[in-house]
Amino acid sequence: MAAVTLSVSSVKPLGERVFVKVSASEEKTAGGIFLPDTAKEKPQVGEVAAIGPGKRNDDGSRQDLEVKVGDKVLYSKYAGTDIKLGSEEYVLLSEKDILAIVN
Repeated sequence: MAAVTLSVSSVKPLGERVFVKVSASEEKTAGGIFLPDTAKEKPQVGEVAAIGPGKRNDDGSRQDLEVKVGDKVLYSKYAGTDIKLGSEEYVLLSEKDILAIVN
């Protein structure tokens, strides 16, 4: 999947979408071997940077999201859209693609 590069100052997700700052990938293995960029796996953990207003119910009200800004989350491996803002990497995904809140 290709990453989208944006030159904007902020991103506000719509609906039940979540904007997650991707955590840095591992630089070396547990045995101490340094990994080249081509061998690094895409991390599945990140910190929630922004959230949308929530899913709209049948009566028109909004259902709050279960995550909040600042939560560290685990998300599906192939979920969302990769976005690059400056040198930082983010992923824009639906709340249903978040598997867990981690500590």
